[in-house]
Amino acid sequence: MGLIAQNLTLKPDHEFHLNNISFEMQEGQLYTILGRTLSGKTTLMKTIAGLVTPDSGTLSMAGQDFAEIPVWNRKVAMVYQQFINYPHLKVFDNVAFPLKVRKLPADEIAKKVAHALEQVGLTGFEDRKIQALSGGQQQRVALARSLVKDARILLLDEPLVNLDYKLREQLREEFRNIFNADVSQSSILIYSSTDPLEAMQLGGSIIVLDEGRVLQQASAQDIFEYPATTRVAEIANDPAMNLMQGTLADGMIVVNETIKIPLPKHLQHLTPGAYVFGVRADRVSPAQDGMGFEVELSEINGSETFIHLKNQNQTLVGLLPWVQDFNLNERVNIAIDAAWLYAFDQSGQLLKSPYDEVE
Repeated sequence: MGLIAQNLTLKPDHEFHLNNISFEMQEGQLYTILGRTLSGKTTLMKTIAGLVTPDSGTLSMAGQDFAEIPVWNRKVAMVYQQFINYPHLKVFDNVAFPLKVRKLPADEIAKKVAHALEQVGLTGFEDRKIQALSGGQQQRVALARSLVKDARILLLDEPLVNLDYKLREQLREEFRNIFNADVSQSSILIYSSTDPLEAMQLGGSIIVLDEGRVLQQASAQDIFEYPATTRVAEIANDPAMNLMQGTLADGMIVVNETIKIPLPKHLQHLTPGAYVFGVRADRVSPAQDGMGFEVELSEINGSETFIHLKNQNQTLVGLLPWVQDFNLNERVNIAIDAAWLYAFDQSGQLLKSPYDEVE
């Protein structure tokens, strides 16, 4: 049995921070909590760690109610966004601190610290002062200090958010490798992120959190291919999935007078009526015979270009896998790849995905 949350609710000052949250996490697995800022990710992690007490609901691990376990005995380790280390201690002593508190033998402490530093690539840094380390190295020290605890639950609260892009990529891969290779199969790794791409790259299971509610829990692949609602589709994509209010009639999807899209095969079983249609930015691109749009903004990001478009009251974002300049208010013809359209009902629930098999 793993970690089970049932109806967790936290409502200080009459405002929900956690709103009736329930989920299950299995031992030996990686979970990513994906949500935007103020969605409740850190609050949920602090609740699991015992730093915050919910107003109602229960948390249990292996059948034991967490409320019956003192915080210091929960075997939970947490790594925060900021580099939280002891500035007056050297690397070895920073990592060894929780072991010394437990009064373990010196030789056992040395062995555990050496292994943890090897895991995070800091062998040979034992005598370095914290101030002499780079930001990434300091975060690795914090991770090593968590690893030596042999925690049943390891919480990583956006641990890479303050690092540069290249270092984030490197450490993200290391976190995944450390967990797969060295973390006990009786442990649970919980990683929080605001970045959909990071969540997808980590793999494992994703819990999509929004305004203190769990919107969907599924594998990374299922979250990508079958977002349960329009809100999940927005949160789990960067840029957010384009959403269009449209009417299905006579084999066409009509968004407005000039945006009309032929009905693709995977949506042909839908009954005529009003729907919300979704399409990712990489399925929106310039085309000579496309529909007319006006450029509101063009952003070059490395080798890609984001183009923000408007047609009457409908806005779209396109992602082009090349660099191209567009002028403000420039008129461009745009094609929407209908084969990759999602269909949601008016309440925002997923009805059809382009990954559905056509009957």
